Amino acid sequence: MLKSDEMMDTSTVPEGEAKSVAAPRRPGLGRWVWVATIAVLVIGGYALVSRLVGEHSATARTAAAHPGVPVGAVAAKRGDLNRYLSAIGTVTAFNTVTVKTRVDGQIVKVAFKEGQTVKQGDELVEIDPRPYAAALSQAEGTLAKDRATLKNAQITLERDRSLFSQGVIAAQDYDNQQALVGQSEGAVESDQANIEAAKVQVDYTRITAPITGRIGLRLVDVGNIVHAADTTGLAVITQLEPIAVDFSIPQDDLQQVIQDMRKGQELPVYAYDRELKARLATGSLETFDSQIDQTTGTIKLKAIFPNTDYSLFPNQFVNVRLLVDTLRDAVLAPAVAIQRNTQNAYVYVVKPDHTVEVRVVTVAATQGDVVALESGVAAGDLLVTDGVDKLSAGTKVIVQVASNAPARKSSP
Repeated sequence: MLKSDEMMDTSTVPEGEAKSVAAPRRPGLGRWVWVATIAVLVIGGYALVSRLVGEHSATARTAAAHPGVPVGAVAAKRGDLNRYLSAIGTVTAFNTVTVKTRVDGQIVKVAFKEGQTVKQGDELVEIDPRPYAAALSQAEGTLAKDRATLKNAQITLERDRSLFSQGVIAAQDYDNQQALVGQSEGAVESDQANIEAAKVQVDYTRITAPITGRIGLRLVDVGNIVHAADTTGLAVITQLEPIAVDFSIPQDDLQQVIQDMRKGQELPVYAYDRELKARLATGSLETFDSQIDQTTGTIKLKAIFPNTDYSLFPNQFVNVRLLVDTLRDAVLAPAVAIQRNTQNAYVYVVKPDHTVEVRVVTVAATQGDVVALESGVAAGDLLVTDGVDKLSAGTKVIVQVASNAPARKSSP
């Protein structure tokens, strides 16, 4: 039969052929594999591109939100820089007098007011002059008596001279009369000296100001008995106009001062308060000491101040600044702009593209908050003064605050 004939015994067919017959390959399967692979690649590429685009957008947004590091900056300028020597000084009076009595007696008058400015010769205190006036009168009476005695002795001497020439009296009598005249002359001279001494004692009862100055608080009152041997005075007068300030500088700076003084220059000296903020007075250097203090390596200087406004008082402590030199036409920059490492001093300079450049500088002098630069910076360069801790070479910055430029000449 046909169906029976068509059926074959698979037991006689080889194994490989039997498998081929059992699992024949489907037409178009490879093409679908390639399509799926391409689809996966397309989807992955799209995701990657989207991610990159997102990151770029985020970076762009961040850059737009933070375009640069905010800093403060100031432009360097040319100007003059004053150089000072600073020290702590003590105000001292040129003259201070403790007014005392030179005679004993009772105070009958006080002619000054406490804190008053007195002139030399002004009456201050009067002591009861009556005992001394009486002594003066007694000395004058003694003088009158001795003058009369002298006149009588002189008359007798003239008479004895005539008698002696006639041989009436002996030579001894004549010599005795001459000695008596000399003795009377001596007594008169002694009396005159006593009168002068008595007048001085009377004058001492009127105590006057020995110098011009400001008188302090009254130390005794009317009615008190005072003595020449008293250790406590009646008042103290201090000369305040002018007044001096003593201060010391290191011995290494002395030659600069000496050279300036030899040139005939008047070296200005400025006195400041304790906090070095308010300038109290302006004066000039008067002189310097004759030797250096070996224990401190310093030398003492004296400055003089007019002190017409009484801004300085004796024993007051002040900060002193002595002008010794001026750097002319130097490049000036704020001291806060100067950065330092173990090797160099440097600054951050803002370039036209708003990035910073690191420049090594040479500092010629520093005075307060201003420095003079020898090299590294030119006038007009914009120097970063605030925000330097966030900077490095090439950092993009935004100058938000422009600080005040250095003054043309540093103030004293």
